[in-house]
Amino acid sequence: MVRFPRCSGVVMHPTSLPSRYGIGDMGPSAYRFADFLASAGQSYWQVLPLSPTGFGDSPYQGLSVFAGNPLLISPDLLLEDWLIAPEDIANVPSFPDDRVDFGRVIPYKTALLERSFAHFQAHATDEQRAAFAAFCADNAHWLEDYALFAALKEHYNLRPWYEWDEDIAKRKPDALQQWRERLRDRIESQKYRQWLFLTQWLRLKRYANNRGIRIIGDIPLYVARDSTDVWANPHLFHLDENLEPTVVSGVPPDYFSATGQLWGHPIYRWDVMAQNGYAWWIARFRMAFTQADVIRIDHFRGFYNYWEVPAGQETAVVGRWLYGPGSHLFHAVTQALGEVAIIAEDLGDFDDASRAGVDALKAEFGYPGMKILQFAFGGDPDDPFLPHNYTRDCVVYTGSHDNDTTVGWYQVTSTEKERDYARRYMAVDGSDIAWDFIRLAWASVANTAMTTTQDLLSLGHEARMNLPGTSGAPNWCWRVLPGALTDAIAARLRELTFLYGRIRQT
Repeated sequence: MVRFPRCSGVVMHPTSLPSRYGIGDMGPSAYRFADFLASAGQSYWQVLPLSPTGFGDSPYQGLSVFAGNPLLISPDLLLEDWLIAPEDIANVPSFPDDRVDFGRVIPYKTALLERSFAHFQAHATDEQRAAFAAFCADNAHWLEDYALFAALKEHYNLRPWYEWDEDIAKRKPDALQQWRERLRDRIESQKYRQWLFLTQWLRLKRYANNRGIRIIGDIPLYVARDSTDVWANPHLFHLDENLEPTVVSGVPPDYFSATGQLWGHPIYRWDVMAQNGYAWWIARFRMAFTQADVIRIDHFRGFYNYWEVPAGQETAVVGRWLYGPGSHLFHAVTQALGEVAIIAEDLGDFDDASRAGVDALKAEFGYPGMKILQFAFGGDPDDPFLPHNYTRDCVVYTGSHDNDTTVGWYQVTSTEKERDYARRYMAVDGSDIAWDFIRLAWASVANTAMTTTQDLLSLGHEARMNLPGTSGAPNWCWRVLPGALTDAIAARLRELTFLYGRIRQT
């Protein structure tokens, strides 16, 4: 059972880093952020899912659970590795510093990666060609399907796979062979991007690890319907003979929503997955723990029980609870990978039986759950999100990527009752609310305390990363300005980290 020592860290998705290329990447700013965390005495850098994104640019609607997002590839590192020519990045468009303009960034970086691929084909060293070939061989079990899928999406003008011609949508063998021949160069280009991504990411991870910083990655429970995972493995999902979902994901009505939340992901056929020892999940976790040291599982509750909605419903009102694979899956993962460090996102509305079931599953494997300080002040002293009610085996966040910033919460999205309770609870006047929350999290008994870059900078509602239930900009667009994370902020965070016994061991 993995133990979580008393430590702390910061949530910062790489897209939010400074870069002159319109989107944060794995280049110099990422290394400077790792240096900032080290100087601040932190132990964790938490990211959102690193998957390539589709419509809406959400990292939680990825095109593959195995592939990495090519938009994160650093042109500066490509130049350093002689995988692009200097003139290719001599005239970079003027992108905004404070946000990602995905509509402009995507075509620019895609064209840049195409030039890099042509440069590689013409000028790569023997060592680089050997490294690329080894990557393709080692990752063939997912890379072959993903590269073909991505090349086909290009051909079909980004339309979802279930709108492609029937023979390739249904993966008929003759069609697969014909398309692999027809798109050979485009497939190779997609493989090349994945090689660049994983090479750059693992280099960054090694640097962070050497500075005492561990990476916390993120696995969403469900996968998007328009993903390689569903297209290549339709037998693992509840689909009919026309590859249409028969049931989809969601959560039922609760205090926050009279109609529930209809997410719409395909539902796993857990019985089929169990028949081969959860091989797909083991491969998924193996890649996740290649990319990160700790994994947060989004909607962990679904492994215990999940809400299944018949396809075609307009809301999540109609549905039923079913049991997930529970401990059987995690025993299989542990047997294959050994003891792994997992954080269970166990938030949401639970009845007593479900809460007990999820808590028992976490306890069996030693997976800590999550506490969000912004949820703590709407009730009474018995509220489980208030720090005096914590046990040590949890991870406390000032707020998550789905919350407002703490200043935004205080100024915009909270009630006066919540604000009053927060001020009284912490004996503060609210003038430095983000750092009041950071101090409260760091002082708690929770073994792990996390905050966001936005809260370190005391940014307001305009810096919110995501508003659940909405899609498109400004979601996922926020970026930190160059030079914003100063030595003074690092020193202030390090002082709190030292005072409350969370200083990393060097």
